[in-house]
Amino acid sequence: MLRPPSGIALDDGVKTAAATAGAATLNKLSGKITTEALTTAAGATYTLTVTNSTVAAADIVLASFTNGTNSAGSPHIQRIAPGAGSIVFTLRNSDAAAALNGTLVVSFVVIKN
Repeated sequence: MLRPPSGIALDDGVKTAAATAGAATLNKLSGKITTEALTTAAGATYTLTVTNSTVAAADIVLASFTNGTNSAGSPHIQRIAPGAGSIVFTLRNSDAAAALNGTLVVSFVVIKN
């Protein structure tokens, strides 16, 4: 059986949440957040703040994303900023012309430092 390295915890229970107005709450060391339907313009950013009581400012947060219902634009993660009790993800639409047109799903794991 493979085990995660020490410091990475894959906790149990519900590990999904939906964002409203750029904010969500998920008090887990790993999980998935579905954004609200985005219309982020070409070249603009979207900020997602996740309230998470398990996170400390010194922790390392790894993240990736997939399109939920979005099918336009070129989104990517620009910045991940853990803080005491929160994680702020900044997503940028680097497309030259197309705006985002739906949801994104941000997956993350916290490595306790």
